[in-house]
Amino acid sequence: MHLPPATRALLNFAQDKGLLDDLGKYFKVLPPSRDFKYSKCTGRKRAVCVGINYVGQKDELKGCANDARNMREFLIRNYGFKPENILLLVDDDHSRSRERPTRDEMFNAMAWLIKDAGAHDSLFFHYSGHGGQTPDKTGNEIDGMDEVIFPVDYDQGGDQIIDNELHEALVTHLAPGVRLTAVFDSCHSGTVLDLPYLHSAHGRLRSLAHISQRAKRRGAGDCADIICFAACQDDEKSTDTREGGVAVGAMSWYFCAEQNKNQTYDQLLHYLRATLVPKYHQKAQISGTHPVVCRLHRQRGQSFN
Repeated sequence: MHLPPATRALLNFAQDKGLLDDLGKYFKVLPPSRDFKYSKCTGRKRAVCVGINYVGQKDELKGCANDARNMREFLIRNYGFKPENILLLVDDDHSRSRERPTRDEMFNAMAWLIKDAGAHDSLFFHYSGHGGQTPDKTGNEIDGMDEVIFPVDYDQGGDQIIDNELHEALVTHLAPGVRLTAVFDSCHSGTVLDLPYLHSAHGRLRSLAHISQRAKRRGAGDCADIICFAACQDDEKSTDTREGGVAVGAMSWYFCAEQNKNQTYDQLLHYLRATLVPKYHQKAQISGTHPVVCRLHRQRGQSFN
């Protein structure tokens, strides 16, 4: 079987660390793309930050618009993103964004984010808002449920956005070597981007049960370099809370608060879990288009820079 250099290096690393059996089981079900390439993150930077409070609606939240603004400032201050290259979609009264996070505008924003992206570009997508699950009508999901997020107009005919739509909009069309870092601060978000390689808090690959039939039919992982952080497991809820005297989402707040650029992925995941589990009873998740085991030993700053 032909393996790309990135995968061969990963297998060598896994053998040294005693993780080869884990990878072998995954690769039999869904091998990485032959075209997969790690991003050097030396190209252009572009980001979309979405925060939806659902102002005036039945299940109104308080901190999600703050999350989006905080994440925008986090990227500008710490990772060199330019304000003009970050699209902010929020719905609270003191919003300065021109676009509201309706279903149509969210898809427009995702299309803008990935347009003309090339190898070694760095893209970032952040969503803070309601999340949920809905019965899978296609038979693709092992647990019979699709993970979803909710645009601001979901109860006005806008409809929810399901996980395979997010995968199609953000993942499928990206070229090899493009980096996308995604952060979903929403309930039931563990596999909301439908990425195949899901890791435990200790960096080991989790069971194969979450890999959808849709992913298996693709025959291989996607070729872009994508890492997704989620606020909780698929069967858990995330928390809208107060920190630092302001309303925020717990996951977004602590993600931005931990600004050690030399931190590895496993250290960041462990920090998020150690903070969120005892206080909010939610377990942060990390997944990717390629096993993140090797990447767990690289600096987190490289995921944005």
